[in-house]
Formats: sequence, structure tokens, C-alpha cells
Amino acid sequence: MNMEARVGAVVEGGQRALNSAAAAAHGSILDAGARRFLQQQHNNSHQQHSQLGTIQQLLAGGIAGAFSKTCTAPLARLTILFQVQGMHSDVTALSKASIWREASRVMNEEGFRAFWKGNLVTIAHRLPYSSVSFYAYERYKSLLQSVVGVENHRGNGTADLAVHFIGGGMAGITAASATYPLDLVRTRLAAQRNTIYYRGILHAFHTICREEGFLGLYKGLGATLLGVGPSIAISFSVYESLRSFWQSKRPNDSTVIASLACGSLSGIASSTATFPLDLVRRRMQLEGAGGRARVYTTGLFGAFAHIIQTEGLRGMYRGILPEYYKVVPGVGIVFMTYETLKMLLSCTPSGY
Repeated sequence: MNMEARVGAVVEGGQRALNSAAAAAHGSILDAGARRFLQQQHNNSHQQHSQLGTIQQLLAGGIAGAFSKTCTAPLARLTILFQVQGMHSDVTALSKASIWREASRVMNEEGFRAFWKGNLVTIAHRLPYSSVSFYAYERYKSLLQSVVGVENHRGNGTADLAVHFIGGGMAGITAASATYPLDLVRTRLAAQRNTIYYRGILHAFHTICREEGFLGLYKGLGATLLGVGPSIAISFSVYESLRSFWQSKRPNDSTVIASLACGSLSGIASSTATFPLDLVRRRMQLEGAGGRARVYTTGLFGAFAHIIQTEGLRGMYRGILPEYYKVVPGVGIVFMTYETLKMLLSCTPSGY
């Protein structure tokens, strides 16, 4: 997900604060930061929000998320390649791995286009995932506010924070569950190197169902749900806290700069906290892929123990650097794309 329209993309009648919180993102930093940024944008532009129909809001959020994912796809693929390295590799060889060495290997052995391997299914996954997450957050937030009774009591910081935290987590779990098979296929396509076992999205779906059964499309769902909820909830709550603190100390600063900075920091915080779960999720998604022997046979916690025993604590954060590198450009791209689309769509008649 992402952030858009830098400075004046949205200054229409004189005041239009840019805050934002984009659609969800699986435990990734980019998703968390952009999501929070776009959501805040959405909240502060109440007038424009009423001008946009539900379909237009979902469309803007989904397209912004897909475009950002495409721009940062090379870093995303490097993250996945690093995350799954310890499954079938000699651990002693992993100490020599580096971002530039792995990027050079991909370029030399697979070609430049390989950096976008699996990107089509990423977009197919991101459009509904971003949209469902963005939309669900608004609905859960409204429901929770009515239950807690904070709609007209903005001074209640604790209740507000609880609403953002719980609403963000529930939205992430909802979106992740609804689109999980696409995420699993995306991981398997992106993790392929020189040997191509899955020839495309449909072939991957067919092969997985034939060889592993329908439930094979949901491998690693437990780790996903454990990671997505906390990741999104942390990103939303940290964003709110940072932004409130920033505004109290520097009320005259540009809203865009504040939102970009807080969105990036909240994404880094949530991803750092939940990256080990994201790594385990990726590896469990690849269990049995291509007919290879299973590595983790004792469940989620057994997988954690196995990785720590064979790769050490550092193994739980394998691939986090390219994940960090996605944050600022990813958040900026979402912001710009989302704001631009909202401006364009607000000019078209909405029948929803």
C-alpha cells in the first residue's frame, strides 16, 4: 500500500488535510506504514470522503496498493528469497549472503524481468487485499466507536487508541483470510529460481490442489493470522501516537511530511515486531512445494524452534533489510497514487 500526492495534490476548496492509512499489508513494513498513512488521509478528508462512493474508495485504495507493490517488487522478491534460504540450504553458506550478491545472481541467472517474478499474482492479491482492509477498517472503526461511545468524545485518547488498535487488527485478519490462497501462490512463484515448477497463476492453483489438496492453499494461515493482526494493529496505533505527538510539538509543519514520516516509522515498528512470524509464514507456505520433502513437521512453534536451533536468532530476521528499504518509497508512492485517484474520482458522478 502506499501514500500519494505529495504537496498540493489535494487542496481544493482551501483546506484539505492530507493524512492517510492505506490498505492492509500482511506483516510487511511497507503495507503497515502506507496503510496507516492512507487511513489517516481518509479520516481527515471527511468532506471529500462523502463525495466518493464506496466502489470508488475501494478502487482508489486497491490501485494505489497494486501500483506501489509493482514499483517495489524487486525488493519484495529479494525479501522472500532471503526468508526461505535456510529451508534447503547449507546454513554455513548463508553467512555470505548479501542484498547485492543476491540481486546480481538474479540478474545474471534469471534476467532483469525476474525481479518481477510473481508480480502479476501480487497485483491480483493486492487489489482485493488493500480494498478489503481499507474498507473493513472503516467499518470496524465505526462499529467500535459506537460500542465504546467515543464518536463525540475525541478527548478520550485511551478509547481512541483502543479503537484504532482493535479495528486495525480485525481489518487485517479479515483481508488476509479472504485473499490467502493468492498470497500463497505469490510466494511460491516468487521463490522459484532457475527450476520452474509452477508455470503461472492458474497452473500453480491446479498443481497445488492436485498434489496437496485444497487445504494446501492455506498452508501457513495460522502464522499469517497471528502476524497480520498485531502488525496492522501496532502500525495503526503507533501512527496515531506519533502523529499526535508531532502535531503537539510542531503544529505548523506540513501535514504531508508529518504523515509520511509517521507512516514510515509506524511501518518499521510493526514489521520489526512481527517479522519472525512473517518469515515462518513464508516457509510454511513453501512446505512440500514442487514435491520437496517437508522441513517443519511439528507446527508453528516447532518451526520457530527449528529455525532458532539451526540458524540462530539472526535467522528469524533474514531478509529484513530489503524490507526496510521499501518503506519510504512505498509509502510515498501510495500517498501520491491514492490522492491523485481520489481527486480524479471525486470529479466523476458517483451513484453509490
